[in-house]
Amino acid sequence: MARSPHDARTVVRAHSGRLAGMTTLRATPVAALAGTLRVPTDKSITHRALLLAAVSDRTVTIAVPLDSADTGATLSAVEACRVPVEGHLGERVVVTGVGLRGLRPSPAIDCMNAGTLMRLLPGLLVGSRADHVILDGDDSLRRRPMGRIATPLRRMGAAMFTSPGGLPPLVISGSRPLRAMRHDLDVASAQVKSCILLAGLFAEGETWVSEPVRSRDHTERMLTSAGVTVMSADGAVGVTGPVAGLALPDLEVPGDFSSAAFHMVAGALLGDPEVRLTGVNLNPLRTGLLPVMRRMGVDIEVIEGPDVAGEPAGAIVVRRTDALEATEVTPEEVPAMIDELPLIGLLAARARGTTRVRGAQELRVKESDRIVAVVRALRGMGVRAEELPDGFAVTGGSSIPGGRMDAGHDHRFAMLGAVAGLASRDGVSVAGFEAAAVSYPHFAADLRTLGAGV
Repeated sequence: MARSPHDARTVVRAHSGRLAGMTTLRATPVAALAGTLRVPTDKSITHRALLLAAVSDRTVTIAVPLDSADTGATLSAVEACRVPVEGHLGERVVVTGVGLRGLRPSPAIDCMNAGTLMRLLPGLLVGSRADHVILDGDDSLRRRPMGRIATPLRRMGAAMFTSPGGLPPLVISGSRPLRAMRHDLDVASAQVKSCILLAGLFAEGETWVSEPVRSRDHTERMLTSAGVTVMSADGAVGVTGPVAGLALPDLEVPGDFSSAAFHMVAGALLGDPEVRLTGVNLNPLRTGLLPVMRRMGVDIEVIEGPDVAGEPAGAIVVRRTDALEATEVTPEEVPAMIDELPLIGLLAARARGTTRVRGAQELRVKESDRIVAVVRALRGMGVRAEELPDGFAVTGGSSIPGGRMDAGHDHRFAMLGAVAGLASRDGVSVAGFEAAAVSYPHFAADLRTLGAGV
């Protein structure tokens, strides 16, 4: 049975319990940050590696899978499907695959706060021989819309049900023959796309998913490496089913660009002489923050290295930039930086002019409504910010005054608040900072490595 070095399940339970009490972190201003970090490995890739290893026709070794609350939930879910797992998250996990049709899920699976797990696992479970499975999660996850996967899966023939309003819990009742289809997404979503493609592995015929703009392609890359033919045409991706089986090769998980992004912004505001981040995933469908930061004037360098797990990787070097310029983020740019958009708001607080983010309505259905959350957080620090229907606008100034903010159970806002405090005039108190454990349990310690007083 797999465990993280400190037992992922214990961490997750403690994390969930602390949310009610709210731990506050005080981030005080620093003159400069400097040093080299290797950021945590990629959360998105870890989720997918654990799930595809579980349904592989071979035993798969996953090197340095992310050790966090979210990935601990996925590891627990894999074991709840009677898949043998050994090793430790953060080090090495060995998954004895049971084959594409070999999952035998428990009647109830707790997804905790892991939205990726809640949206991807049903794509596999609808093809398993499960009589009745309930997928549930914490209060935050129960507010995230799941009709976006339930509707297409029902069109394919799956017996899937949600709570009123298309919210969790999700219920999958028995396995049925699935039929292929084409599904057109109104809003680009890697999670929804991945769920439909996974279900397509069991369906008769070609299953296609089209998006208005390409979202991250970790699932397509991993399926290809496992021997599945992934088709691409006219802005859509597809698979032909039913697939007899797949064989995911052993893999190493690269560093998470979304985790690196917080240190990139910290480096842009405080890096002297530089903040260097190594082993970072550089998938071009994940790195949309880079051109936007450069457009704002940030001194940032990318040093490409060898591929890791079929994904481009390398180092990112960021240096303090005092003359930041406002910019416009367009809807076409949003999918490649969806998790980093709140950080644009923080950079904009120090940029000359007004920065606007448009076409980001997907932010409203993340761990929190991140459009509301980023405006509230920035205003709480004395920054001029306003909510737009599909984004936000921030007018910069010479400094970030500081103040207090509530992470709202959202790991990315817990970390944003800490970075803001370091670059502020008076410091920032971040209530609910323990939410950072969802993706980056050692974030505060890594900031201290760079010279922060948190």
